[in-house]
Amino acid sequence: MGNCVSDVEGGKQAVGGAQQRPNSIATTNNNNGGHNDAVEFFFRSRGIQPFFTQLELSLSASNLLDRDITSKSDPMAVVYAKKRDGKLEELGRTEVVLNSLNPAWIEKVIVAFQFEIVQPLVFHVYDVDSKYHNVPVKTLKLNDQEFLGEATCVLSEIVAKQTRSLTLNLNNKNGHTSLRNLGALTIHVEETVSSRSCVEMVVHCSHLDNKDLFSKSDPFLRISRIVESGGSIPICKTEVVKDNLNPIWKPLCLSIQQFGSKDNPLIIECFDFNSSGNHVLIGKLQKSVADLEKLHIERRGANLTLPSPHQDHEKVLKGQLFVDQFCEKQQYSFLDYISSGFELNFMVAVDFTASNGNPWNPDSLHHIDPFGRLNPYQQAIMEVGEVIQFYDSNRRFPAWGFGGRTIDGTISHCFNLNGSTGAFEVEGVEGIMAAYARALHNVALAGPTLFGPVINTAAQIAGQSVSYNSNKYFVLLIITDGVITDLQETKDALVRASDLPLSILIVGVGGADFREMEVLDADNGRRLESSTGRVATRDIVQFVPMREVHGGQISVVQALLEELPGQFLTYMRCRDIKPSPLHAASSPQLLLD
Repeated sequence: MGNCVSDVEGGKQAVGGAQQRPNSIATTNNNNGGHNDAVEFFFRSRGIQPFFTQLELSLSASNLLDRDITSKSDPMAVVYAKKRDGKLEELGRTEVVLNSLNPAWIEKVIVAFQFEIVQPLVFHVYDVDSKYHNVPVKTLKLNDQEFLGEATCVLSEIVAKQTRSLTLNLNNKNGHTSLRNLGALTIHVEETVSSRSCVEMVVHCSHLDNKDLFSKSDPFLRISRIVESGGSIPICKTEVVKDNLNPIWKPLCLSIQQFGSKDNPLIIECFDFNSSGNHVLIGKLQKSVADLEKLHIERRGANLTLPSPHQDHEKVLKGQLFVDQFCEKQQYSFLDYISSGFELNFMVAVDFTASNGNPWNPDSLHHIDPFGRLNPYQQAIMEVGEVIQFYDSNRRFPAWGFGGRTIDGTISHCFNLNGSTGAFEVEGVEGIMAAYARALHNVALAGPTLFGPVINTAAQIAGQSVSYNSNKYFVLLIITDGVITDLQETKDALVRASDLPLSILIVGVGGADFREMEVLDADNGRRLESSTGRVATRDIVQFVPMREVHGGQISVVQALLEELPGQFLTYMRCRDIKPSPLHAASSPQLLLD
């Protein structure tokens, strides 16, 4: 698709499309094309929340306690989200099933799944008194009902299961184990049935007006969806075709989430690219997806228009847009891959350079607090690891250090954090934390700060998995306090790694100037370029300075992980890797990208 290219430089690369953010809508009347070189940046700059997708929770129970004398219990389930402060926020209730100790509730509970955060859920099951059977369940006072049991889990635990189902034993309130068997609760999750469909098109223009003096225009298209307020939201942008008045663009893919329905009007604008960002409008037209399909069937073009400055109507131009190919297809979601057996394998690399300060000094970034307060390195490991660990079945994580003088006296830029000369994996997030604490006793801080060796090691592991047709995708977390001294070598390593199933998360700790580091993150739409001129196949880096998010409305882990599902999907789609056919045939799923 359009965003699977590596042969176009800088701001001329395709953005593809940004997901519709269902919990927030941004509108704009800006038609000059400026400041829209990356659709994702458009959303991010307006403070729109990280992506989520809606999930339906289906609940059933078995062997519930019978609280009634002359009949069986009449159970109802209530689902809560547990907040950071421990408070419960009710998400929904099932109906009441009469006279059943093994109910399978019909009513679904909707929950918004966010990959980048841990979402604890609490389930309460009640026996509803018969005198309330004609009362709507939403108005029932739960204190008036008989409590049957409680279960808790994290939402990620369910979606990571291949069956998308999880069975939990019921306990007393607040998780207290009961001496009696209170039964079990089974939760099954599905993405809400709607918009997995998308359309893929190949379009071209002919006889465009030339906007350049000494060469031909460099045209690209921007497609926007009209919203009820009259404004528009950009949803897709093609790559730039250089020096061409009859351009043919790479295939475009639009999800139903982006265009809403086939009859919704879209604004299609053709611009002449300018590196300053002040792109010149060549012409535009308004068509729905259904209109574009009709253009393809009838094999005819549609004329572009331009607003006329001195007249009420628009000027019809000679240039036309044609739809050469049009097909409707299904796109797999992030959860489709995860529930069919694909895994995220977590790796971590810790900066042991001297600029962190002596670990025995309380103001050192590596200081281990005797009262248990986490230092920035521990905080980053815990927050990211706690999310990703649910997507890795064996929870064995490679862990390295770099920039330190190891026990043999040599400075190493990629050494095993556990001190082993061979095995670099540790058991779970707790294993990473323990290996890190031990390494601070055995490794002297040194320098300089080099990323290249660690990235190359991670890339080698990811590359080996490809040769075995593995269903693994790797996530390397690098935590550092300083500016890297091998910037070009790091760029070269990242460009090579962009072809592999690998994403790299970088957390900057401390007060250093990280402006150079932000070059590695392609949020401005400009992909990395190697020393040989090769452009990265895709963006695989997310950089976050901890000081910019600490204490704010968004956590470090949210800022780091919000792009990861999109990076994962880009890799899979560019290589036409699909989830297992067994899962794909199960039911329609919501597009998530």
